Amino acid sequence: MMVTNHPTSFWNRPVPIAPLVSFRITFGVLMFFSLLRFWWRGWVTTVYIEPKFHFTYTGFEWVKPLGETGMHLLFLIIILSTVLITIGLFYRLSMIVFFIGFTYVELIDITTYLNHYYFISLVAFIMIWLPAAADFSVDCKRNPSSRRLLVPAWVVGSIRFQMAVVYIFAGLAKLNSDWLIHAEPMRTWLPAKSHLPIIGKLMYSEWIAYLFSWFGAVYDLCIVFFLLNKKTRKSAYVFVLIFHGATAIFFPAIGMFPYVMIVSSLIFFSGEFHDKMLSKIPAYRNRLSEENKAVYHYRFPELLKVGAIVYILIQLLVPLRFIAYPGNLFWHEQGYRFSWRVMLMEKAGTAYFTVKDKTNGSAYEVDNKSFLTPLQEKMMSTQPDMMVKYAHFLASEYSKRGIKHPQVYAEVYVALNGRPSRPFIDPKVDLNEQETGWHQYKWVLPFKD
Repeated sequence: MMVTNHPTSFWNRPVPIAPLVSFRITFGVLMFFSLLRFWWRGWVTTVYIEPKFHFTYTGFEWVKPLGETGMHLLFLIIILSTVLITIGLFYRLSMIVFFIGFTYVELIDITTYLNHYYFISLVAFIMIWLPAAADFSVDCKRNPSSRRLLVPAWVVGSIRFQMAVVYIFAGLAKLNSDWLIHAEPMRTWLPAKSHLPIIGKLMYSEWIAYLFSWFGAVYDLCIVFFLLNKKTRKSAYVFVLIFHGATAIFFPAIGMFPYVMIVSSLIFFSGEFHDKMLSKIPAYRNRLSEENKAVYHYRFPELLKVGAIVYILIQLLVPLRFIAYPGNLFWHEQGYRFSWRVMLMEKAGTAYFTVKDKTNGSAYEVDNKSFLTPLQEKMMSTQPDMMVKYAHFLASEYSKRGIKHPQVYAEVYVALNGRPSRPFIDPKVDLNEQETGWHQYKWVLPFKD
């Protein structure tokens, strides 16, 4: 690390490190309680240990549960890393441990995929490369010469960029006929909230569904620009609180996502704001009078610049990969994950699997509940890649039972955004012969509306 006081560009100009410090602390605290909640509710066991089969991601089939002791030990290590991140002790090592551990857990089963889990992994990866412990940390206490009050503007900007990607792509994804013209799936979901006090009776009104849909689209598309503007920032954050607060109340199944976004959106505020916020902590307030004009400087800036460009391109292109697949994205879901499509559809399916012996033609109806948890069956019944993985698993299981050449067929019916249930895949296709990947799944029946 070197020290410089002369910015060379807009992105390299020195800015206060305070937003990065408060982000490190709030991120660590939020992850600590999230993981502790996961452990406390017994989900480590029910999600990762009890299932007989896990739907792995293509290319990550080697990621497996570590057994009951191993999984609880892994969660304990990840939780410990969040504590070290919060206080800034062995910060970079702790962030690497958190990123690897958290991402490994999320790669075990596709059925646990949530946008905010993906967001957390991305933020953790970014934070590995940022000097978030260069101030107000145990690391600085141990090595005072490493302390810096200023960082290049792009350091704070990198987290803002990731936030912008989430919001803007989420807004663009809402620009579809189901969301804007038919107010779906809000029109389907909101009546279930009629039990809420005061506003419950309004949940059956169509205009409320349209209000939620249109406001959500406008909010996601515009909020970043209002947060970036100093004049509108405070008012915009009020809308952040209202929007994500309402999401948490109306749709608790979405998990921690609203709280993650409420906390993360604070990164758009100025260094002075974060200094004031952190000064409520006595230890932080006492060091504000210290003078330190040194700017954190990276040793290999050109190499880092190349890495940043590659990362930015990936973040901009991955959500757009759905363009390569013809048909209705919500129907075939190829390119759906990792594209910030939050709460855009109500999709339910029923899948009947049959295993046939190619040698003698005998057939066996499969009881999905014998192999899958309720969550796994629900998710598998609408997602083609999971059907293929399940078919491969069934073929393997029935081979152990003496069937030499198992064929797996499925009759699947899916209902999308209030429409009647309709056939989803070609029942004549042997799913055991299909493979998952980037290619189009032509055995998924076309969506005609």
